[in-house]
Amino acid sequence: MSDTKAKLSSTTEGLRKRLEGVDLRQNGIFIALLVLIGFFALTTPNRASITPDNWSNLVVQNGYILVLAIGMVMIIIAGHIDLSVGSVACFIGAMSGIFAVRPLQQSGWDWLPKLPWWAAILAAIAVGALVGMWQGFWVAYIGIPAFIVTLAGMLLFRGLALMTLQNTNIGPFPDSFRAIGNGFVDKENTLGKDLGITQVNAMALIITAVGILALLWNSFATRRGRIKYNQKVEPRTWFLVKNVILATMIGYVGYQLGKANGIPWTLVLLVVLIVAYTIVMKKTTFGRHIYAIGGNLHAAVLSGINVRRVNFWLFVNMGALAALSGILITARMNSAVPKAGDGFELDAISSVFIGGAAVQGGVGTVTGSMVGGMIQGVLGNGMNLNSVGIDFQMTIKGLVLLFAVAFDVWSKQRSK
Repeated sequence: MSDTKAKLSSTTEGLRKRLEGVDLRQNGIFIALLVLIGFFALTTPNRASITPDNWSNLVVQNGYILVLAIGMVMIIIAGHIDLSVGSVACFIGAMSGIFAVRPLQQSGWDWLPKLPWWAAILAAIAVGALVGMWQGFWVAYIGIPAFIVTLAGMLLFRGLALMTLQNTNIGPFPDSFRAIGNGFVDKENTLGKDLGITQVNAMALIITAVGILALLWNSFATRRGRIKYNQKVEPRTWFLVKNVILATMIGYVGYQLGKANGIPWTLVLLVVLIVAYTIVMKKTTFGRHIYAIGGNLHAAVLSGINVRRVNFWLFVNMGALAALSGILITARMNSAVPKAGDGFELDAISSVFIGGAAVQGGVGTVTGSMVGGMIQGVLGNGMNLNSVGIDFQMTIKGLVLLFAVAFDVWSKQRSK
């Protein structure tokens, strides 16, 4: 009996040493995403979940939620919450219609000239930043909890959206405006035709190849840097396996998108945002201050961090990203509608927590939130393809969120 216990203890200790340096939380959600994709590939009729058109739809349909999740993870890491992003997205969608379309039935806007599509987008994002300034002022400088401020904002900006739309839809939008939410890079495959490649979009293959090379370069460079400074790194075998799986998945999805209409502009925008905000959170003083405030507010104040300024700009950033999300959904629907943005805040918050962010703040990553958002997207898409009723869908999504947070709490308790 004692020999059996000794062998079990030795095996457990060996496994623990092999997993030393492996981020079980982040890698766990990535594995969960792969399992979901495989499950729905086997269960949906005619493997509909992995067809080229469905991959394309999956990216376009979830783009605006993923944009919100980028800003939301920063808010949650700092220990706050934003319940207003759905209403802000709706309000900004309405304002983009006023800027770009300005139909006659929307009275009271005659003084505002109709703007070119690109100027309308910039103006709408600027209005979103002003919204963020409004909310950031109350949170950072007056000291009202973000929950209360953004709860009020959820009602306030939904009301302003309805006032702006005046119970009607605004549309249609210019084709160039629509392309940001519903367009594709070189949809006609002009480059492919010149190169004699007609079965798949050549630009999609090139973009995918560049993405894989950039991913591998960043992974190996990051590992070398951690080794150089004697920091813990993942076991070599797991590191190589993980990168092979990631590169294969990116290559597969890129090829499938190429067989459909090409790379959506929404995906290009998302990749740019993911790279930019990952750099901000990992490489800049502002990003380190966000983690410090969420990890230990008292220590952050004592270390000289201007907490008010950081919190203020966090909400300005969230307002701008909520505006971009509103532009994406408006462009995709080719219309600004009063119901736009309903439930967006719940989807964005769920994406962040499923992606590994801590409820107490101080923990979370941009890439983790993207994986969390894709888990929600794949789950919803797969259930729709399997004709699962909305009642069961909401129940399952609720349980997924609950178990994700429960796992976070459990893993923290085990690490103490």
